[in-house]
Order: sequence, then C-alpha cells, then structure tokens
Amino acid sequence: MTSIEEKVRCILDAKGLGDITTELCDFSLKEQNATAEAQGVQPSSASDFVPKVGKSVTYIVACVMFNENDELLMIEEAKASCAGKWYLPAGRMERGESITEAAVRELFEETGLNAEITTLLAVETAGGSWFRFVLTGRITGGSLKTPADADAESIQALWLRNPKEVPLRCSDILNIIDIGRQHHQQQQQKATNAATIWHSNILPTRHPHIRNYLRVLAVARKRTTNSMNILISEKNAHHFPTVELHPNRSLHSTLRKFMIEIFGAELPQHRPHGLLSVEHAGNDDSDGLCLNVLVAFRPALEEISLIGKCIWQELTSPLDDTLARILSSKNATIPLNVIR
Repeated sequence: MTSIEEKVRCILDAKGLGDITTELCDFSLKEQNATAEAQGVQPSSASDFVPKVGKSVTYIVACVMFNENDELLMIEEAKASCAGKWYLPAGRMERGESITEAAVRELFEETGLNAEITTLLAVETAGGSWFRFVLTGRITGGSLKTPADADAESIQALWLRNPKEVPLRCSDILNIIDIGRQHHQQQQQKATNAATIWHSNILPTRHPHIRNYLRVLAVARKRTTNSMNILISEKNAHHFPTVELHPNRSLHSTLRKFMIEIFGAELPQHRPHGLLSVEHAGNDDSDGLCLNVLVAFRPALEEISLIGKCIWQELTSPLDDTLARILSSKNATIPLNVIR
C-alpha cells in the first residue's frame, strides 16, 4: 500500500495518484446539492454534471513565450470582433487534446512557430467550468507569421519588448505576462535565495478523470514538536481530502464550503498557497481534471478542531523541510487565480 508520504512525493513530482472513485471523493456534487437543499437553497447544478470540452466546460491554453532578448511573443488578432488588436497566442482546447498538445497547436497556428512546452505558469478559473492554463517553453523552429501569411487564426506575430506598445484585445493578460517575465528572468539568473525560489518545471500529469476535482493538501505545524502535519481523510480509505468542483460556483466558494464540512463554521485562518500539480488527459470519455492545491493553516495544529472524518499525520524531516521551503516563497507553487 502506498504511504501518505509517498503520495505527497508523487504529487510534488507531478505524478498521478490514480482514479478518484466515489469512495475517494469526500464532498461530491450530489452531497453539495443535498447540503444546499437542507439549507433551503435550490441547487444550481445537476448532481450528475460531467465535464465535456466544448459543451459543458471551456478549457483555454495561453502561451507566454520570451526570447533571448527578453521580448514577448504576441499575435495580431484576425477575428472580426477584435481584428487589429493584440493578444498572447491562445485558444480553446479541442476534444481529445492534452493541455500541452493544445498549447503547441495554438502556438503554431497563430505564430507559425514550433515550441517545446516546459512548464505551467498559472491556472485561472472563472466559476467552476472555465479554466485557462498558462504555459511557457522554448521555440524550436518554424517561421514567424507575417501579414503575407495572414489567415483566420491571426494576421501576424511579433516579438515585442513591451505589450503596451500595441492595442491589446484585453488587459486580462497583463498579470500572466508579469508571471511569465518573472519566471523567464529567474531562469536566466538561476537565483537560489529563498525570496526567489520558483517551482521546478511542472507539466500537467497525464491522468484521466471523469469529473473535475480539487484535492487538498492541507498542512499545519504542531506546536509541541514543531513538526509539519498533513490532513488525511479517513472516509472509506486514507487519502487527501477531495471535493468535486461545482460548475456554477467559484473555486474559492467550493473550497470554503468543503472546509466548513471538515472544520465547522468557525474556520481557522488558512490560505491556498497555490497548485502543486494538475492532472488531466483528454479523451472521448474523460474531460475531467484534478487540481492539487496546497493549503497552509496559520494556527498551530493544537488550536484546530475537526468535525469531519479527518486526522492529522506527522511528516518526517525530509518532506517536512521540502514543504517548508515551498511555503516560504509565493513562487514555489503554480498560482491559482480565481477571476470574475
């Protein structure tokens, strides 16, 4: 049987933990709807909701690519609604694609360049059924698209020093451009001090899921031993607490309602630090994903009450130190941004 510490290391190494069965989901949509009805609230989603790309969920990929001159790759839009405006190479994933496959395809279609995707930079979500995966990598070939190559995908592509030099289709990309620029600069400098620790290159884990889940790795320090402890669900089998994402709620709302199920209405102070990994493998039967999020509690473990079927498990020194380093820097996990 795989130990809890081995499972933590699997997530840190961007390896899948296997299928999330009914027994391993602690708060399904069916249970969320039952809770809402008990509070006199009409459920806003069917309990049997299944994510299907292009139908019930939208997955977007966006590429933030810099060259050796610190210039950003951007494209001039061709669509009638935003023709002449500029944006990052981006677009909707198609059925059967992985996240990285979609990024490579969109980049080529809109810029004429081939690329090797090296890491996720951020994940953005609006509601529980719209996700944008932000990636970066390196150009490996191709020819930069010029106006002579214009087609329905884009008019042209350019390397720009400053994205504000051109009229933008939307300013929503400025934040992820900043994240990409910081990552690019760090890669060049190979900084090692704690203030600039970045996560290693993390690509989405190729593992299929039928539904969309949030797996919570919640940690707290025990005052008496100063040891790092991780929260474990004892529902059916020991696993990390897992909630099915509600398609019509923000991810923060889903997480908060789940935490109330575990800790009660008086939630201890905590914060989602960011994502450790993302699991997805698109195919005809499985468009779902799992977001593995690290959550840090501020109070000591002794001050945190549990009402759900969960326990704390102490972690040994090597893993304790690893998680402590991750928590010491905001860049050591993949940003998970909830947008409106």
